[in-house]
Amino acid sequence: MADVDSLTEALNAISVSTELVEQELKPHLDTLLAVLLEKTAVRDTCIEAGLVKVLVPLLNSADEELLLHTGRAIGRICFDNTAQQDQLVQSGVIPRLVAIMREYPENDPLVNVCLLALCNLADMDTAREALVEVGVAEVLTAQLKRAPDAERRHIILEVLGSLGESDVLKLQFVESGVPKALSEMIRGLQGGSDPHDLCSIKIGSNLIVSLLLGDESMQKCFGEGTGVVYQDVLSWLQSSNTQLQLSGALAIANFARNDSNCVKMLELGVVPHILTLLEQHVDEGDVSVQHAGLSALRNLAIPATNKVRMLKDGVTERIRTLLRSDMPPVQFKLLGTLRMMVDGQEEAATVLGKDEVLLARVMEWCEARDHAGVRGEANRLLAALIRHSRAPEVINAVTKADGVRHLISMATSEHVIMQNEALVALAIASAIDIDSMQESFQEAELLPTLQKMLEDPVGAVEVKFSALGLICSLANSSMMKEEMESLNLKETLTKLSGHSSTKLATQADTVLAMLSETN
Repeated sequence: MADVDSLTEALNAISVSTELVEQELKPHLDTLLAVLLEKTAVRDTCIEAGLVKVLVPLLNSADEELLLHTGRAIGRICFDNTAQQDQLVQSGVIPRLVAIMREYPENDPLVNVCLLALCNLADMDTAREALVEVGVAEVLTAQLKRAPDAERRHIILEVLGSLGESDVLKLQFVESGVPKALSEMIRGLQGGSDPHDLCSIKIGSNLIVSLLLGDESMQKCFGEGTGVVYQDVLSWLQSSNTQLQLSGALAIANFARNDSNCVKMLELGVVPHILTLLEQHVDEGDVSVQHAGLSALRNLAIPATNKVRMLKDGVTERIRTLLRSDMPPVQFKLLGTLRMMVDGQEEAATVLGKDEVLLARVMEWCEARDHAGVRGEANRLLAALIRHSRAPEVINAVTKADGVRHLISMATSEHVIMQNEALVALAIASAIDIDSMQESFQEAELLPTLQKMLEDPVGAVEVKFSALGLICSLANSSMMKEEMESLNLKETLTKLSGHSSTKLATQADTVLAMLSETN
């Protein structure tokens, strides 16, 4: 009962706070805090009494002790109460919290209260909008640099992580040196084994990676390859800390979203570091690190000049060690990386296309029933090897490895881009070496499949166009031509010659004329 009486007295006193001097308010705030700590149900009484509205103006006091008590009271009343938190933001508390940390940066208990308040409010859009105007990045960076312990660090990192989801604040953070401060923090904690420090390293490095997701912020951190953050990221690739290795690879993949950055990074020698990292994790390694490393390599290989350089540096040979991986995410990324490496590169496509070990593994993955992504990428790599090499020896190797049936199956994929890639590869293969392929084509029932495509009323025009191109190549074989006759393919072509697509109709007429000439 005494608690209720003292609370009532405190509430009444605080409610008329404008009539009391600050020294008289403190004992009442002490009482309020003590009761709130013991009985969370008292929060409802405080809210009903409109106490938050009365307490907020006290945050303008110059008395640090009163600020501390007021901040704690507001925090306890508003904790986990969205309506009250929204009211707090609307009342203009955000600029004041930042101002208090700026005015009293070394008052640790007071700073802690402000940080906890920001932590609770940081997910609200209205709070983020208010923070854009008050230079919160500088205040948080300063506090991160002087954080006395892991607990304080983690609160600051949590606030930064939440606010960093805003594109506007993300750029503001980079311009205010947040990534540099995070890099410095990581540098200072590296080499230790304290679990709290390792947790800070993980959160901090993840935060840097997320800040790189913005194009402008990424470019500022890259700094033409001379930026402190980029230099630190390079060192992470060589770290013994798996989390830093992962963040380093993800960061490089982010920097490599820009072609000029890719060229610059290759000049600066990033690739050997990624390859060494991948090789460390081939057996019993970290799947996430391998996945991220391959993503970085794939992005780096997008510019044509980089492909040539990477091939000379033996990248394809070194990443072939990953062929033995039994992890689908790694297999998927490896296939995509190899496909990017051979894109437009005749020599690379020829070398890989003749590699029996590689082809045997690709054939296995073409049948990966449990992972559609791996199956799709394996088929696309197979088609790419033929399309970009145009080499008889590659076509022979693919045929020998039983790859033709996979390409024919790929031609019936639900994805138009994959259908086209398969049809073009088959057309190139049959134009170069129809004699060695015609039996495989007949066994896999290629012509009936093509006829179905051409007769499909909802089939894509570009797929039908590619199918006609393949039929042109097949017509050079008397065996295939006989099968066309038995299927009455001319009738199918005649119907197509009246198609609404002029391009398709013209191509159908061309094939019809060709078949008539060769009779």
